[in-house]
Amino acid sequence: MKNKNRKHEHGLISLKAPLPPFRPALALLCAGIVALQANLAFAVETGSLAPDFSLQGIAHPLQLSDFKGKVVYLDFWASWCGPCKQSFPWMNDLQAKYGPQGFKVIAVNVDTNAEEWKKFLEKVPARFDIALDPQGTVASQYKVKAMPTSLIIGSDGKVLVEHQGFNERTRSRSEKILSSLFGDKQ
Repeated sequence: MKNKNRKHEHGLISLKAPLPPFRPALALLCAGIVALQANLAFAVETGSLAPDFSLQGIAHPLQLSDFKGKVVYLDFWASWCGPCKQSFPWMNDLQAKYGPQGFKVIAVNVDTNAEEWKKFLEKVPARFDIALDPQGTVASQYKVKAMPTSLIIGSDGKVLVEHQGFNERTRSRSEKILSSLFGDKQ
C-alpha cells in the first residue's frame, strides 16, 4: 500500500488519507469541555449567596458578612493589571456617590509582594477599603480567573452580577444596576 502522507520541506506531514470516523465522539468531548469551562468561568452563580471571607485590610480587618444590609461592589485586582488602573478612579466615584446610601466598595488585592500594591496605590489612590489576599485564598474561593473580576452583591448577600475585566460595557452594566438599586439619589 502506498503511503498517502507527504512530508514537506519543513518537516511537516500533510495527511491525504481520510481521518478515522471518530468525529462524533470528538465533537461530544469538545462540547463537554466547553460546558465545563462555562460553569467555571464565573466565580459564583448569580442569585447565590456570596461566600463569606475575612481578610486583613490596609486600615482594618474586613469580613464580607459585616456588610450585610449594604450593597457591595467586590473587586479582585493586582498591581500589574492595566484595566485595574482604569477602574480605581471609577470605583472612587461610586463609593462617593452611593456610600451614604449603604454602598461599599471592597477591593481585594492578590499581589504576593506588598511593595507592588503599595506602589500601585501611590499612583492610583483608593478612597475605599482594600483587603489583602497574598495567598489567593479568597480569589480561589471565588474562582477568579482574570483581573479585575468584580461582583455586585445585594444587601441580602446574594450575587447580582459578576464580570471580568473593566471596559465601557462592564462599567455601563454595573452603573445601570446600581442606579436601579439606589435610584440615582445623591
